[in-house]
Amino acid sequence: MNIRNVDLNLLVYLNVLIDEQNVSKAANKLALTQPAMSNALKRLRDLFDDPLLVRAAGNMTPTAKALSLKPEIEALLKMAEAITQPSDLFDPTDAQVTFRIMANDYLESTLVAPFITEQLEKYPGLNFDVLSPSDVNLQDMEKGTIDLAINRFNGMPRSFHQASVWRDNYCCLMHPNNRYLNKPDLQSYLAAQHIWVNRAGWGAEAAVTNKSGSQKLGWVDEALWQLEQTRHIRVFTRHYMVASLLCQSAKLIATLPRRQAMLLAKHTDLVISPVPFQVVPIEIKMLWSPLLHHASPHQWLRRELLNFASTVADR
Repeated sequence: MNIRNVDLNLLVYLNVLIDEQNVSKAANKLALTQPAMSNALKRLRDLFDDPLLVRAAGNMTPTAKALSLKPEIEALLKMAEAITQPSDLFDPTDAQVTFRIMANDYLESTLVAPFITEQLEKYPGLNFDVLSPSDVNLQDMEKGTIDLAINRFNGMPRSFHQASVWRDNYCCLMHPNNRYLNKPDLQSYLAAQHIWVNRAGWGAEAAVTNKSGSQKLGWVDEALWQLEQTRHIRVFTRHYMVASLLCQSAKLIATLPRRQAMLLAKHTDLVISPVPFQVVPIEIKMLWSPLLHHASPHQWLRRELLNFASTVADR
């Protein structure tokens, strides 16, 4: 018998018929007409090749076949009810779950770490696994093994869901003895020595310079290119936190997203100065697999992280 040819509602009808042992009462309980219930009983008898209920002593008495089917039908209906019930809302207070988040060190320090600290204080069962872009590839994201990827992405598959986290402007971070501070204009900026910091997307990144020494443009350098200018870069790095260590040299300037520069300046003796030309703000997004889009824990994580991001000041 092909299950696709069977009206599974008949099992509901049979379950009630066995309980009520009366066609009229069963019809009333299911809000059906008596002819409709009689027709359903006829179809059930054809389906199981058994009378199922026979008239005896004024009642419809279940046959041995009907009685043997009863517990199996009840189990099947209970399973169907459980499957079709809406998923319970995620409650972080008693949940035991580990969220996996990919972020570069700029977003890890300015957003992810303070967010996690806040959650750990409130929810003892929540754990977090923070990965760097080099730890993650597109296949990890597509399979849903990574909950969120947060970064500035040069490109992304259309199948992924996304949300904007924030936009961030650039500023200059440097040692307080840097000569640029005496005259913070474009000419002084171009005359200074610079740290190039960039990390977008995921996976391993290629070297910034090729054998000829030509430079691959980043966000800041594209803005300078529009002015037909280039800066003198002494150090290339993928790690924003390294910039604060390099800026202990009074000769070097790091041009960084403002939230990152503010955090580094707060914990060091470094100072912040405006960029002397217009740089398009970077837009930070978070991406996730369509496999996770409707999962209740994942919906909670996205909502809470975006709410927290709105509290991280950029001034």
